[in-house]
Amino acid sequence: MTKWLNRLQPLGALLMRLVLALSMSVHGYEKVVPRGALHHFAHYVATLGLPYWLGYVSAFTEFVGGILLLMGLFTRLTAALIAVNMLVAFFTVGLHEGFGIYSYILALAVLAIMLVFYGAGAMALDRKIGFA
Repeated sequence: MTKWLNRLQPLGALLMRLVLALSMSVHGYEKVVPRGALHHFAHYVATLGLPYWLGYVSAFTEFVGGILLLMGLFTRLTAALIAVNMLVAFFTVGLHEGFGIYSYILALAVLAIMLVFYGAGAMALDRKIGFA
C-alpha cells in the first residue's frame, strides 16, 4: 500500500501548493487591489508595533507569492517568504485572537514550510524550467 501512496506524492505536493496559493492570493488580493486597502493594511501593521513598510511587504508577499505558488515558480523562495509572513502574523495577531485564527495561520505556515523542504513537486513550472 505504501508504494501506491508514494506514487501519489506529486499530487499531494500539488494540492498543498494550490491550497496555499489560493489562500494567499485571495487574502493578498483583499489587501492590495481594492482602492485604499493597501494603505489601510499598512496602517494596521503599524498599530501592531511593526514598521509601516512591512504592511506593504506582507500584502505583496501574500498576493504575488500566491500567484507564484499557483504557477509553481520560485516555489521554495516564495514558500519561505510566506512562512515568515505567517509566523509574524501568528506572533503579532494570532495568539491574541484565539484558536480559530491562530490554528489557521499555523496551518498556512506549516504548509509553506513543507513546500520549502519538499519543493514544488513534479507538477510545477519550476521543474519545467529546471529551477527545482
